[in-house]
Amino acid sequence: MNIMCENPVVAKKQLKLPTLGFGGAPLGNLYRPIADQDARALLETAWNSNFRHFDTAPHYGQGLSERRIGDFLRQHSAEEYVLSTKVGRLLKPAGSRTHRHGFFSPMPFDIEYDYSYDGVMRSFEDSLQRLGLDKIDILYMHDIGRLTHGDKNEGLFFQAMTGGYKALDSLRKQGVIKAFGLGVNEYQVCEEALDFGDWDCFLLAGRYTLLEQEANQHFLPKCLERNCSIILGGPYNSGILATGTRTNSPLYYDYAPASKAVIDKVKQLEAICDEYQVPLAAAALQFPIAHPAVVSVIPGLGELKRIQQSIDLFNYNIPSQFWQTIREQGLVTETSPLFGDL
Repeated sequence: MNIMCENPVVAKKQLKLPTLGFGGAPLGNLYRPIADQDARALLETAWNSNFRHFDTAPHYGQGLSERRIGDFLRQHSAEEYVLSTKVGRLLKPAGSRTHRHGFFSPMPFDIEYDYSYDGVMRSFEDSLQRLGLDKIDILYMHDIGRLTHGDKNEGLFFQAMTGGYKALDSLRKQGVIKAFGLGVNEYQVCEEALDFGDWDCFLLAGRYTLLEQEANQHFLPKCLERNCSIILGGPYNSGILATGTRTNSPLYYDYAPASKAVIDKVKQLEAICDEYQVPLAAAALQFPIAHPAVVSVIPGLGELKRIQQSIDLFNYNIPSQFWQTIREQGLVTETSPLFGDL
């Protein structure tokens, strides 16, 4: 495979995405600080390695990731890359710099959820200012869903599907953005959103991976019917599909300590990887892109070594029999497309 592809995210709009993208959460100092010079080196190395799809969000370091990515991309022509960011969180002065929401950021802001028409418009304009750019290609409403909002989600979802959706649709009609969707960790909220409008794409984190394919029962086929593409984030399910189980480090799945059932399944996958001499991380990174609804995969890249590693894993030659074996052993569902099927 190649990290560049000819598959458009939306056929009627001809917005083309590389099959491997750059996830910008680590540049917001997710879980650990990254110095400005190191962040710059990450972006330069990614660019020189032909990464051209960059995803960020106001939430990532309370604006830090957007600032860093914008400062870097400003030296390049807007036609050379695809940039996505998100709306739904406004940044408000918080009076101090501290560790917030998992980010060790020097930015003295905190978040306020707002999925209204005016809130989305303001968020879009604020992102342009932080990026220092005059274009954003894809705009996602960020983290709508019960996982984030609990009992408040019903009201916020209605706000998002009425006011927020109208704002995104207006920006697309004006040609200010090329595509829009949701950026979430729950496929169910994307499926609900399909009843409310014409979405171009969904950035779905961790919900179609080697460890879980429930989204393919109904949701992904609906996306194909609606010409709505999936950009898959979190292909390693918070790390366990990258590290495997043979490590002294804590094992995480879906942002929490992995259960025994998850660990046991990963051990089964590792045994098959050993048999065919396939790195587990390569299988995890390649698996989602076999689905025709998935046009791009974007792992978070917070270290220089991970850039070339990700390219090597994505291009690793995995024998078709490997894919057939994990299906025969019931580790992926019968209906999940595999490269061995092609």
